[in-house]
Amino acid sequence: MEKVRIGIIGIGGMGTGHAKNIIAGKVPHAELTAVFDISAERLEWAKQNFSDKVKIFDDVDAFFQSKAFDAVIIATLHYDHPVLAIQALNHGYHTMIEKPAGVYTKAVSEMNEVALQSDKVFGIMYNQRTNPVYRKLKELIDSGELGEIKRSIWIITNWYRPQSYYDAREWRATWAGEGGGVLLNQDPHQLDLWQWTCGMPKRVRSFMSFGKYHDIEVEDDVTTHVEYENGATGLFVTSTGEAPGTNRFEITGDRGKIVIEDDKLTFWRLRVSEREFNRDFKGGFGSPECWKCEIPTPGENTQHVGILNDWVNAILHGTQLIAPGIEGIKGLSLSNAMHLSAWTDSWVDLPFDENLFYEKLKERIDNSTFKKTTGKEVTLDVAGTH
Repeated sequence: MEKVRIGIIGIGGMGTGHAKNIIAGKVPHAELTAVFDISAERLEWAKQNFSDKVKIFDDVDAFFQSKAFDAVIIATLHYDHPVLAIQALNHGYHTMIEKPAGVYTKAVSEMNEVALQSDKVFGIMYNQRTNPVYRKLKELIDSGELGEIKRSIWIITNWYRPQSYYDAREWRATWAGEGGGVLLNQDPHQLDLWQWTCGMPKRVRSFMSFGKYHDIEVEDDVTTHVEYENGATGLFVTSTGEAPGTNRFEITGDRGKIVIEDDKLTFWRLRVSEREFNRDFKGGFGSPECWKCEIPTPGENTQHVGILNDWVNAILHGTQLIAPGIEGIKGLSLSNAMHLSAWTDSWVDLPFDENLFYEKLKERIDNSTFKKTTGKEVTLDVAGTH
């Protein structure tokens, strides 16, 4: 196979972007051969803008049975990601899902089980993993240069959205349509990068406001405290209601401090570890010698195109993925635990009670404005898709 034939499910904003990148030759070893959507308007757009070589489908079963492609990109609403990924994998297609992996981990766990039993390449669109700044951060932490992590703080409040943004789509910022707010829509990349570099915490305590700055039913302001097995702590602060916002990620370790802000990585590097200095220094007042280092982060931030090329290369040559699909459950576990902590007003241990989260989410879906105004049902029974 010289080229991977790709079918796209969902040609809204993200799906259209992927389609255009493939057609433009930005993924050299891939070709677009099919698309599916439930929107007649989007299908008509596809007919007008894609060549006759791209088959257009309005029936998902016909799409999967067509064998008009080798691999599937799923770019739909959040709830559908696990459902469609399971179908794609069971039909024998390599699969790429957009972020987040899903809305609740019960569904994503089942998706992962199917993926692990499959011999197909399963990826997730965590395009921020291609950013040289975060790749360098992971390298510094994994190599031990920062030492044992003591604390991490990510303030990511430059997600400002006006009310008109939410009003533009009826499913946005609703429990039935989107499954959450800033944590599910804007922050999946940051939650993934947080756990990718610092690891998963052992427990979470979250405080959030629902519709604090907007006329919406989901969270638009979140402050979360986490604790790790080694005693380290972390803080995650996010909002869509602050302007101007901040994007600052700070990690303190035994051997210094790293700050990522304005796409720059700065390492305040201690010449000796703090623990060693604390043990051996006898002068009363004092602190370890520290060098401020502006760390170079060479390389191109290839973003979505980079993840697609990485996925296609893995299909063709068996290379290791930058963003394996089964890792999508980690960032989602953080957001689920945050929601559950806020809903129960208590600490939540990881792994958390998936059944309790599922029950609490379903209560909110049943009372969601999206469900009440459209009459649309949310299918939570992923097993029924096998």
